[in-house]
Amino acid sequence: MRVVMFGYQTWGHRTLKALLDSEHDVVMVVTHPKSEHAYEKIWSDSVAELAEEHGVPVVIRNRPDDEELFQRLKEADPDIIVANNWRTWIPPRIYTLPKHGTLNIHDSLLPKYAGFSPLIWALINGEPEVGVTAHMMDEVLDAGDIVDQRAVTVGPADTTTDLFHRTVDLIAPVTVGALARIAAGETEFTKQDRSQASFFHKRAEEDIRINWDWSAEVLERLVRAQSVPYPAAFTFHKGKRLEVLTAAVSEGRYGGTPGRIFYREGDGVVIVAGADARTGRNHGLAITRVRTEDGRELPATEYFTSMGGYLTARP
Repeated sequence: MRVVMFGYQTWGHRTLKALLDSEHDVVMVVTHPKSEHAYEKIWSDSVAELAEEHGVPVVIRNRPDDEELFQRLKEADPDIIVANNWRTWIPPRIYTLPKHGTLNIHDSLLPKYAGFSPLIWALINGEPEVGVTAHMMDEVLDAGDIVDQRAVTVGPADTTTDLFHRTVDLIAPVTVGALARIAAGETEFTKQDRSQASFFHKRAEEDIRINWDWSAEVLERLVRAQSVPYPAAFTFHKGKRLEVLTAAVSEGRYGGTPGRIFYREGDGVVIVAGADARTGRNHGLAITRVRTEDGRELPATEYFTSMGGYLTARP
């Protein structure tokens, strides 16, 4: 099939690589300009550079809604559009232009975690699996019929970075597998159960601020979700920002006020956590490594020279 590819960052790069390695003919690539957004500088393999290396025409757009692009797409005469990590709305006259429509590749197990940053949100929420879905694009974002879907298990110590590397390896088989079904003439695919659908927003600074009313289990997953190269989860100590790089759920149960710097346990320092911590039934968050406002990284047992005082959400 003649394929036009819409995509960005490493997800788009892997998709384009899979298409170039397949039996299909990539006739044009549409990608975004480089961005200074913190999350868009992560996993930033260039779709444009890969396309140019293979002599594929490249169009750079923030939004694909201008007449010039539409005419170029018509001239390219694709049988199908394949999209992955395209960051803005694709209008109906574009996604319905090819005779086979548009196949979107999304890094979640749809219908759950439509939208943005699905791996981070899924890890924070304690999902047992994450994965990649190929679905037909329609008028509702990430809601079209599923053509192919594959999953990987989330382990108890996995970070978002671990899950990224495992799910990005699913892009090629999911993309090529879905295209094989379409090229073979299949048109009936799996409807999404919209009662199970969820839609998540982009991550921002407020989303990595530690709230000590949350349970230690959720906070431990937040720390893993914000692993390098993502911005680290943070709190404040004596009015200064303190990033939490590694942590674990405490073995013991600790009662009191959320945020209290309470007790040395093993290699960590336990912070009281949970809105109902006063009951004494909660585990705390045992912080093991931190980064200070001036960039120093050190074990929590060296940073917290004495117990007492509080970590807070704001200075």
